[in-house]
Amino acid sequence: MVAPVNMMSMTRALAIVLAAGLLLVAPARAERLKDLTTLAGVRSNHLIGYGLVVGLDGTGDQTTQAPFTSQSFLSMLRQFGIALPEGVRLQLKNVAAVSVHASLPPFSKPGQTIDITVSSLANAKSLRGGTLLMAPLKGVDGQVYAMGQGDLVVGGFGAEGGDGSKITVNVPSVGRIAGGAIVERSVETSFTQDSNLVFNLLRPDFTTAMRIAERVNEVLGGGVASAMDAGSIHVRAPENIDQRVSYMSMLENLEVEPGEAPARVVINSRTGTIVVGNHVHVEPVAVTHGSLTVVVTENTQVSQPGPLGGQGQTVVTPQSQIDVKQGNNRMWQFDAINTLDDLVQAVNQVGAAPGDLMAILEALKQSGALRADLIVI
Repeated sequence: MVAPVNMMSMTRALAIVLAAGLLLVAPARAERLKDLTTLAGVRSNHLIGYGLVVGLDGTGDQTTQAPFTSQSFLSMLRQFGIALPEGVRLQLKNVAAVSVHASLPPFSKPGQTIDITVSSLANAKSLRGGTLLMAPLKGVDGQVYAMGQGDLVVGGFGAEGGDGSKITVNVPSVGRIAGGAIVERSVETSFTQDSNLVFNLLRPDFTTAMRIAERVNEVLGGGVASAMDAGSIHVRAPENIDQRVSYMSMLENLEVEPGEAPARVVINSRTGTIVVGNHVHVEPVAVTHGSLTVVVTENTQVSQPGPLGGQGQTVVTPQSQIDVKQGNNRMWQFDAINTLDDLVQAVNQVGAAPGDLMAILEALKQSGALRADLIVI
């Protein structure tokens, strides 16, 4: 069982730290705790809903192919006491069925507004100029957490001519409404419920976790923080909510020098981008990389009969010429490379193209000369 926190000593330590303005000297290349971690239990929640966009300029759904648009429209009319005769088939060119989604930030309270994104569900050509009618946004538990409504802002547009030609810029079937949903229900977080705080590292690292725990204990005293594993740090917190807010404000602004990332070489084979991280070592090795070039040239020769040839015909004869060139590249030697600067200089001296350098790095990794993780994306 975790020993209770000495509230008197913790309050005194917190007051001293806040009054001193965090005068403890931060290490070089230090980063704030809020930039390295997230607080467990404090997270955003996805919301999704269904609704109708009206007021379109003939760019709505074709209801014969999307009958649920008509069903939704009729259901809305019945809520206002309007009943249409049975068998009526609606052709609604200015209405579109849409999905509405948003992200509910942590600590959101009823009455606050959040941005929403509206996307066409059927075959509407454009949502430009449309208005979203009141649409409930539900969470994963099926409860309504916000209500969305408002005029859409659409970044794309399209135009078409009578001959079937058309042009589309960006995506006209998706729009956004800034502040288009009002929060109706808040989500409880563990920040006000648990007696302890858990910080999760954005990039798990044993060294960083240990340094964060040591830094917190340096400020608040030993035993307050402990590293649970490479990704989480456990910190005891005061029970009083007012003190906990000040406590969290102080913690998230503590500066810690994170552990250095492992040695990695990242290759993007689609774009030819190569990124080499620090601590990449190359053992002494000799390398040669030949290039084979095949050039195919297509020529067309026309053969015509003589002026007095009688029944002769003109014949087109294709001719292909294939040239194979193999580069006469010499072998060069890589001495032991222990720094990033040395590696850059060695690569520049070789003068290899990005495609050739990718092949060389892969071969170095297979031979065991490249002491780094090789990641191909």
